[in-house]
Amino acid sequence: MRILVAEDDARLRQHLVAALRDAGHEVDGTGDGLDALRLLGNHPYDAGVLDITMPGMDGLSVMREARAGGCRTTFLLSTARGEIADKVAGLDSGADDYLVKPYSTEELLARLRAAGRRAKPETANLLRVADLEIDLLARTARRGCGQIALTNREFALLETLATASPRPVSKATLVERVWDQYFDPGSNVVNVYVNYLRKKIDLPGFKPLIHTQRGAGFALRDQGEDPP
Repeated sequence: MRILVAEDDARLRQHLVAALRDAGHEVDGTGDGLDALRLLGNHPYDAGVLDITMPGMDGLSVMREARAGGCRTTFLLSTARGEIADKVAGLDSGADDYLVKPYSTEELLARLRAAGRRAKPETANLLRVADLEIDLLARTARRGCGQIALTNREFALLETLATASPRPVSKATLVERVWDQYFDPGSNVVNVYVNYLRKKIDLPGFKPLIHTQRGAGFALRDQGEDPP
């Protein structure tokens, strides 16, 4: 998942960003509400953890503005206020869940997983391309009878290609989905990671599934399948 952490407490923000990255997620962090709204408008986040009390714009306002603009990101509100009225106001404003400080990173991760399950039906958590199966919740991939060992970055890249399959995905889109906002688009790291995937997925004896399309990017599809 790509996650935005908007938290004005710098120490807590750094801790959450590090913990979520250790869990395999791509994470951006900010301590300002206006910056959070800008990031939500510029990046396709799967989830946002919004502190209600932030400079620039409070978390509730950020969420309302984002929802009004068509944002479908899963939002978890974070606040030290645990009164029922505050929770009701947050949920009624469009939040998917509510976290009361202090909370553990284990609780945050569990709530993110639960929100992901609610957002996607169980069948949508399995992606299949030819004989390749990808489990989005377990973050595993199998081809034939064997499980494929993938790093967090490799899995994020494979998930992005599989979600778009059989359509190609441009390098710019892969950078947007798999790497963070500070990534250098001039780097050749996308090609490097695509080659890593090829070595693990397109093994001898299997039909190649990862294809390079000149001027369009990369596609994950059966060799005989054409993009729509």
